[in-house]
Amino acid sequence: MEIVYVYIKKRSEFGKQCNFSDRQAELNIDIAPNPELAEQFVERNPVDTGIQCSTSMSEHEANTERFEMETRGVNHIEGGWPKDVNPLELEQTIRFRKKVEKDESYINAITQLGSIMEHCIKQNNAIDIYQEYFDDEDPVEVTEEAPSAKTINVFRDPQEIKRPATHLSWHPDGNRKLAVAYSCLDFQRAPEGMSHDSYIWDLENPNRPEIVLKPSSPLVTLEYNPKDSHVLLGGCYNGQIACWDTRKGSLVAELSTIEFSHRDPVYGTIWLQSKTGTECFSASTDGQVMWWDIRKMSEPTEVVIMDITKKEQLENALGAISLEFESTLPTKFMVGTEQGIVISCNRKAKTSAEKIVCTFAGHHGPIYALQRNPFYPKNFLTVGDWTARIWSEDSRESSIMWTKYHMAYLTDGAWSPVRPAVFFTTKMDGTLDIWDFVFKHCDPALSLKVCDEALFCLRVQDNGGFIACGSKLGTATLLEVSHGLCTLQRNEKNIASSIFERETRREKILEARHREMRLKEKGKAEGKDDDLREEETAVNLEELVAKAEEEFFNVIFAELKKRETEALKKSKPKQPSLEIDQDQEQDQEVEGEDEGEEERDDEETPA
Repeated sequence: MEIVYVYIKKRSEFGKQCNFSDRQAELNIDIAPNPELAEQFVERNPVDTGIQCSTSMSEHEANTERFEMETRGVNHIEGGWPKDVNPLELEQTIRFRKKVEKDESYINAITQLGSIMEHCIKQNNAIDIYQEYFDDEDPVEVTEEAPSAKTINVFRDPQEIKRPATHLSWHPDGNRKLAVAYSCLDFQRAPEGMSHDSYIWDLENPNRPEIVLKPSSPLVTLEYNPKDSHVLLGGCYNGQIACWDTRKGSLVAELSTIEFSHRDPVYGTIWLQSKTGTECFSASTDGQVMWWDIRKMSEPTEVVIMDITKKEQLENALGAISLEFESTLPTKFMVGTEQGIVISCNRKAKTSAEKIVCTFAGHHGPIYALQRNPFYPKNFLTVGDWTARIWSEDSRESSIMWTKYHMAYLTDGAWSPVRPAVFFTTKMDGTLDIWDFVFKHCDPALSLKVCDEALFCLRVQDNGGFIACGSKLGTATLLEVSHGLCTLQRNEKNIASSIFERETRREKILEARHREMRLKEKGKAEGKDDDLREEETAVNLEELVAKAEEEFFNVIFAELKKRETEALKKSKPKQPSLEIDQDQEQDQEVEGEDEGEEERDDEETPA
């Protein structure tokens, strides 16, 4: 479409008309050179002159006439009826409509208006190039930039005696604040005069904390209530559960009694998904998981003993370090223990023994972090000893994926809330590792040295763009990751799901193979035992047969001799004296022969 604008101007406004013609050149002024003026000049040598090589350009602005828009509303009401027609009477209006519809002028008017209305409807139905037709779909962006992160802010412990930052919690409303729990976890090594205070920091003011929390014992864990941003739940070093309401000040609002609290430090606290928003549960290394209602903190509503032998004996219980509860699975919760075992529990079971459903063993030390994948709850992450492992509930004998063994001890880990294939880990050497197993499995996608001291905890913001890390000296570092690490990539959900399913299938095949090998080895061992038993029984049978034969023949020979002697006695009953005399003579002859032999021996023997 060609846009043409015609400028209109009166002839009188142009001025006098110009008439041009050809003529010869005329010399009006001729100035002759004056040598005296040349003496007044000073010669410059060399001469510096600037030259602009680029094209000279100018900028102009034009202000067009503003287009003014106005919106008006029209209120349509029924009217136009003749005076003799009552619009409230249905019969009169129907009769009048029929009369009007038969009129030719009415038909012509409707035909003309119909074409205009059809044109307007077609305009409304035309495609709007600015309309978003796929609002329901998640935004997908493909970024080729390298993963990176930068430090935004640092919140240092204001106390002179520095304490480790043991737990972090983001404010649920807009993530504008960060709650940090400070505690020294070295048993009986806490320095004298160490403060028990923990703080809530405003992200825009790192110089001083916004709120100071004053517990009776140092806080090991601290969690915001997701339904009420003014309420916080804390687990103390002495085993008590404390609750704060920031509207009431820095002091504890509710506190559990010592008799019904934990016996060891409370390492895990989590809010439950309930109607009231006041239910929570806690875990400690004393082997107990307790349910609480903050409206009545005098004693727990329920206690589960982490005894995997299901005998409900506290001395056999495993110490709990970490907790996991997913709101989409309200009847299940998971516990990470000091012994490297993850215990899956059923909250709705009738007895404590039935509440322990199954176990997952794979770590050599305490499990410091335990979290389900926010997109695929059947898969969960554990961090302990020198590795981070990803598990599936369908494979209980071993994890489906794991990182390499690091030189430094791993202390904490968490999934990204916006990307199913990304998770974060912290190490004792002060390094933050960002893993993306869609990108690569063997090494982290980004490894960042946050500080020189050990990192103890981390927490990811809900939008995945900010990460907070707590260190051994009580420093909370706020990091911002690159756009690619906090933006869902194309087909990432499908790829992550296929990886989880593939690895789970592989582990099931390996488990079946190992089971078969164990059965074969067991069968071979049992076969060897049977052969040994058969040989032993064969040897024993031969010995028994030989012994039995010997005893049998001895009995027979004894019986035969007995019968012979009896027969001899019966055959010669009348010559007892003769037989005796003959026996005596034979004995004397034998004695005489013996004496003669002894004499000959004495003669042959030299003196």
